[in-house]
Amino acid sequence: MKKRIFPLKKAHYNTCLSRGTLLAWITRYRLRRIHVEDSSMQTTTMTAKSNPTRTFPRTTLFLVCALLLGLLLNAGLAHAVRLKDLATVKGVRNNQLVGYGIVVGLNGTGDGNKAGFTGQGLTNMLNNLGVKVDPEATKVKNIASVMVTATLPPFFKAGQSLDVTISSVGDATSLQGGTLLATPLKGLDNNVYAMAQGPISTGNDPAARGAAKQANHPTVARISNGASVEREVPVSFANKESITISLATPDFTTISLMKTAIDAYLGGAYATARDGASVDVAVPPKYKAQEIALLAALENIEINPERKARVVLNERTGTVVMGDNVTLNQFALSHGNLSLQVKPPPQPGVPANSPNDPVRVGQKVVTMQSGVTLGEVVRALNSVGVAPRELIAIFQAIKAAGALQAELEII
Repeated sequence: MKKRIFPLKKAHYNTCLSRGTLLAWITRYRLRRIHVEDSSMQTTTMTAKSNPTRTFPRTTLFLVCALLLGLLLNAGLAHAVRLKDLATVKGVRNNQLVGYGIVVGLNGTGDGNKAGFTGQGLTNMLNNLGVKVDPEATKVKNIASVMVTATLPPFFKAGQSLDVTISSVGDATSLQGGTLLATPLKGLDNNVYAMAQGPISTGNDPAARGAAKQANHPTVARISNGASVEREVPVSFANKESITISLATPDFTTISLMKTAIDAYLGGAYATARDGASVDVAVPPKYKAQEIALLAALENIEINPERKARVVLNERTGTVVMGDNVTLNQFALSHGNLSLQVKPPPQPGVPANSPNDPVRVGQKVVTMQSGVTLGEVVRALNSVGVAPRELIAIFQAIKAAGALQAELEII
C-alpha cells in the first residue's frame, strides 16, 4: 500500500495528549483486543465459556483507569496550541495598499474652499476623461478628497474582491450618501494592485436625531468588496530547500519546543533554531515538490508555549489584564486608608498581628501570605472596594519595590 504523504497524527512528543488522541488510542486498543480474541476463537477447536463475572470487572477497571488518566492529563490539555496560532511562515504576509480618490454625490457636506486640492483633483480627473474645465469652476460642496486604504492578503488572485476604508483628508463634515470614483490602490513599490469604486457606507442613520445621529464617525466610511485585485503578489514555495517559521512573540523556550516538536514529527533533525523567533525547516525528501502538504502538516503540530509573566495596565480606561502565573514577594504597602501586606505565615505560637505592624484606626487591612498570585491580590482588593485606577497606582508601587515578579506594561 502506498505510504500516505500527509499523516494525520498528533504530536507524540508533547508532555500532554489531547482528549481526542487519548480516546482514539483507547478505542484502537479495545478493537485490537477484540480482533485478537476473535482470531484465537476461530483457530481453537474447543474454548472455555466466557465468565461474565470475570469479564465485567476487567472492562470496568480498564475504563476507570482510562478515565483517571484523562483527568490527570486534563490540566495540560487546555494549554496545547497549534503552530498556526503561534507563528507565521516567512513570505506569507499581508500587503498594505493606499490611494487618493474623490467622493461625489454628497449633500452639501463636502470640502469647502479651504481644501484647494479637492478642486484640483476633480479638474485632473475630468481632463483625463476629456472634459476641459476651469479649476475655479470646480469649487463645489458635494465632493470630498479621501484617502482609500486596503489590505491585500497573501495568495489573492486577480479578480478577487477587497474591503476598503475611505477617510476624508479635507474639511468635509460627512461622507454619508457619497460614491467613490475609480481609485487606483498602490503598494510600496508604486505599482497598482487594485482598483476601488462604489457607494460608501458610514454606518450612520440619516433619520436619527440628537446624540444618536453622532454615534458613528461620519468622515470615515467603508465599501464592502469595493476593490478588485488587478495584480497578484507572487508567493511560491515550489522547489524550496527550506522553510522559515517565525514566532509572533519571540521566546527561547518556545522556539526550542517548536524545534523539538518538528523534528519528532518529521522523524529526523530537519529543524534548526536560528534565534529566539525563527526556525528553519529543511524540506524532507518525501515532501519534495509537495511543500504545501508539508506546511499543512507542520501548522497543525501542537506544543505548550511558554509565556512571560506580564501585567498590562491601561491608565485611560482603568483596565488591568494579567495572567495567573504572576506572583508576588513579601512587601508591605500603605495607600490612603488601605494597608496591604504580603508576608510569610506566622510561626506556631506567634500571633498573626505582630506589634511591628502599625495599623491606623479606620484603615482597611489586607494580609496575604508570600507566594500569592496577583490575581488573588486583585480579588482581595476588589472585595474591600479598591477602584481600578487605584489598582494601577498600587501595581506600579509594587513593581518599583521589586516585589512584582512580572513585566509591567502601561498602555
